[in-house]
Amino acid sequence: MTRQDRSAPQQWAPTWALGRAVLLTGLLLIAAVLLGRVDLVVLAAPFALGTAYALRRRPTEMPEVQIEADEGHLVEGGPVAGTISVGNPGPVSYDVAVLRTRVSPWLRVERVALAGGTIAGRSGAGERPGLADRPFVTSVAPETAIDLELSGSALRWGRHPLGPAGARVAAAQGLLISRAVIAEPVRSKVYPKTEPFEAVEAMPRAAGLVGAHRSRRPGEGGELAGVRIFAPGDRLRRIDWRVSLRTRQLHVAATLSDRDAEVVVLLDVLAEAGRSGGIGGTASVLDTTVRAAAAIAEHYLHRGDRVALLEYGLSARRLRPATGRRQYLTVLEWLLDVKAQPSPRALDEHAFGPQLLSADALVVVLTPLLEEGSAQMMARLARSGRFVVAVDTLPSDLPPPKEQGWGEVAYRLWRLDRDTMIMQLREHGVPVVPWVGAGSLDQVLRDVARLATAPRVGNR
Repeated sequence: MTRQDRSAPQQWAPTWALGRAVLLTGLLLIAAVLLGRVDLVVLAAPFALGTAYALRRRPTEMPEVQIEADEGHLVEGGPVAGTISVGNPGPVSYDVAVLRTRVSPWLRVERVALAGGTIAGRSGAGERPGLADRPFVTSVAPETAIDLELSGSALRWGRHPLGPAGARVAAAQGLLISRAVIAEPVRSKVYPKTEPFEAVEAMPRAAGLVGAHRSRRPGEGGELAGVRIFAPGDRLRRIDWRVSLRTRQLHVAATLSDRDAEVVVLLDVLAEAGRSGGIGGTASVLDTTVRAAAAIAEHYLHRGDRVALLEYGLSARRLRPATGRRQYLTVLEWLLDVKAQPSPRALDEHAFGPQLLSADALVVVLTPLLEEGSAQMMARLARSGRFVVAVDTLPSDLPPPKEQGWGEVAYRLWRLDRDTMIMQLREHGVPVVPWVGAGSLDQVLRDVARLATAPRVGNR
């Protein structure tokens, strides 16, 4: 991807060197006239001739600055590469070109190469990661371009800018300097790294037409449901001859249909907590939320289920349910724009009501449980008959406040209040489990599936 800003004025400015040359020549000539000394004219001649010779070919074209970023499938911790080019479209060479760029702190630049030669190598230790803000100096021949190649690694998911980059060039032996030409930044897409995640096949309700989950509805599947009397439309290969000969009436083997399920991953983005240290450091609430959502979506999409995403926040973004690899790529693209959306007031309960979710969907809520409104939302979904599972994304190593006095007491009271909220959710039928990667939802999915298939006792 290349963007270029050529809106800079098409003009060149004199440098201090040109001003000094003109001033010195003028002073010597004035002194020669006032004092009547010819030797001062001879002394001023080299400055005048040298300046005129340097300005005989003045550049007319401004430099061109371009930024290119690698458009491959970039994942957290993977290599990132970019190129910043400064070009000379005119017939006059640039004596000096000074190029400077900025890079997102989440893109750690480890190697910088200019025109095929290594300029600098960085390991990132003890430096500001991803900030390649040192100037690079080179010369540019007529009608050529010089490339500054940046390579390193991506530390965190998101859309991270490479740039802006600016260049100023000097020509006519340093007597003229161009205005700064700025190239707009390009953004590299860094997808979240999918954490290893597996879940049991238990699903509360499978409502689709085809899929890998056993449903409670009769149909064409591989799970035996019993034997019944032959009816019009039954296939002959389903006839159970043993039962038919014994009862002297045709019977067929009844099976349960294999159906897919709909999984809704609901992301609570009302609050952010913890400090993000990138792929190799600590994880904040949003880090855990995004990576867990990607892992859950990948798992269920790989099994052929329908997956939808929904934000519990001010924007209320939603991704419609779908299946397949295209949906997985869409999920990754959708997750890049997740950000914290603190709300000074409670969200409208009608905007996040049960009407947004299918009655047969399994709702996985990724929440830090820092807002009372989030708990109330999950309780409403559970009361409406939805199968809700809450995944706690709050970092387990969240440090208490360092302030002296009542800080520690307030922290303990907040912890007790949060534990009470979790217990109240469980009383409403919403299990709460911490996110620990693979196997996080195994036991809770078994319990939810067992609850869904249990016989219901109605009021007589």
